[in-house]
Amino acid sequence: MAKIKKYTKKDGSKAYMFNLYLGTDPVTGKQRRTTRRGFRTIAEAKTALSRLELEVMENGLPTSERKIMTFEEVYKIWFEQYKTTVKESTAYTQAGIISVQILPYFGSLRVDKIDTAYCQKRINKLHNHYKNYHNVISLLRRIFDYAKSMKQIKVNPMDDIVIPKRKREIVIDNEHDSDFYDKNQLKEFLDLLKQNEPYQMYVVFRVLAFTGMRKGELAALQWSDVDFINGTISINKTVALDSTGKFNIQTPKTRKSVRTISVDTITLNALTTWKNKLRKELFKQGKNINKGDGFIFHTENGKMILKHINYFLTTIIKKYDLPPIKPHGFRHTHASLLFESGASIKEVQDRLGHENIKTTMDIYTHVTKSAREKTAEKFANYIGF
Repeated sequence: MAKIKKYTKKDGSKAYMFNLYLGTDPVTGKQRRTTRRGFRTIAEAKTALSRLELEVMENGLPTSERKIMTFEEVYKIWFEQYKTTVKESTAYTQAGIISVQILPYFGSLRVDKIDTAYCQKRINKLHNHYKNYHNVISLLRRIFDYAKSMKQIKVNPMDDIVIPKRKREIVIDNEHDSDFYDKNQLKEFLDLLKQNEPYQMYVVFRVLAFTGMRKGELAALQWSDVDFINGTISINKTVALDSTGKFNIQTPKTRKSVRTISVDTITLNALTTWKNKLRKELFKQGKNINKGDGFIFHTENGKMILKHINYFLTTIIKKYDLPPIKPHGFRHTHASLLFESGASIKEVQDRLGHENIKTTMDIYTHVTKSAREKTAEKFANYIGF
């Protein structure tokens, strides 16, 4: 219990002081004490002592003698534990987002000097030009929460920000606006590849369009994943970036992404033809397809085909003046044509491996041009006049 003492100042006046034991510093292991003096009355000294004791009880040792970290210092400590809780590819992606969208604006600042107003200003600017700004908000909250748990700050400045909402824009209907092909566009695209381009690339895009699998899932396919007898493909792995920025094999995106799907006869025949062509190519190189465990698709030098798919598709679209589409657009195409053919939401969810059926409904309930054209005809036929 600290005692309040009376003492005489240099000018001869009387004042009160106290010396309080604060406890043991968890960082240095040394005992900490503090002295406060200059109180005019004993009541004033008692009030100050009570406040200090309460502060130490609630918040631990005062931060005035503790090194306050910069935001970047807190982030580095936080990231070390964060990366143990997510996939390596996720950690790599999030680290890239933080390095571009967060650290240039927060990194050098002392974490205790960053207030809600500063955070709000940054978020307001961010939402105007960065589509995934909600992810940045989440990352900032988590890092500040970690700073709070380290007793670097008392409150999280992100707790009171107002999250901006994007205004809905009026979209003019245009056949080139959607990142998917209709049935006729898909047929034209695949026919061009089959007749004029390397056979492997025809099979690549045939599989993407007729299975709806993700590009990374396709790149990870091995011959042992294809059951030619029962007409199925097992999707149980994917290609993703690791912490060094290199491609590696890992588990699929979600639990539901592990799935076995049926495959049509034409696609299976295309895979069989490609396997025979590949066997001949490897034989010339003194290699063979051992036990069916080799990767189905690869570049000429044997590397994973993931990046090559993007380059090839961009080149083909320019070469033949085709409607723009990205590799992921063939997943959209598959879903859209499934709906048009009469498949249910649940069937599409299972086939595409969505964890949440809302994802299927939000992303893939496109009404294709041919389906829209049939709407008026269906109505007129029903009415009958």
